[in-house]
Amino acid sequence: MARAKIPRKSTSIDMTAMCDVAFLLLTFFILTTKFKPAEAVAVTPPNSVSDKAAPESDIVLITINSQGKVFLSMDNEEVKENVVNTLNNEKGLNLNVKAFQKAQFFGTSFSKLPAFLSLNEDQRKGDAIPGIPCKDSTNNEMIEWLRIVRSAYMGKKMNLLVKGDNASKYPAFKNVIIAFKKNDLLKFQVITNPEAIPVGSELYRQARAK
Repeated sequence: MARAKIPRKSTSIDMTAMCDVAFLLLTFFILTTKFKPAEAVAVTPPNSVSDKAAPESDIVLITINSQGKVFLSMDNEEVKENVVNTLNNEKGLNLNVKAFQKAQFFGTSFSKLPAFLSLNEDQRKGDAIPGIPCKDSTNNEMIEWLRIVRSAYMGKKMNLLVKGDNASKYPAFKNVIIAFKKNDLLKFQVITNPEAIPVGSELYRQARAK
């Protein structure tokens, strides 16, 4: 007696639905990804063994390059709007609010801010940027900057960060600290390049014990 033949079913799978989901996820991640903002100048911070991560929002970053030039950047658009309005009211600079909000960093004196904001993004890079005056106690505009920024953050948490080049001199850092103290900003984080904990050190033994 002949064996009955079992009809074979197709093993093909319709991938249309899965492709749709994959493209939806890809689109979502592309639209929600936050790209790293442009840096004022190239800075090589010192190394450290700290594993504490820097905050990702409400950042006020002070950058000091190898020549001791000081730059300021903020990531909160609402705070930027408050800051530029205060600058226009107090100093009569007549700054463009939208241009101020789009700027990734600020690196010049108050009097030259209008000209600074009129430059293209490509022209706001490199050693040609003068930096915010912060060379001595008689001409330290960082004190005014931080006063205005702190006022704009009133009632909100401000994450103050300092990123200094490993070759920068102490006086530049000292004048930034003076600006912090003048505004009662006594808590900040220093950005460094992480490195491995030296084997055999006390910190290494503590990490192994955890």
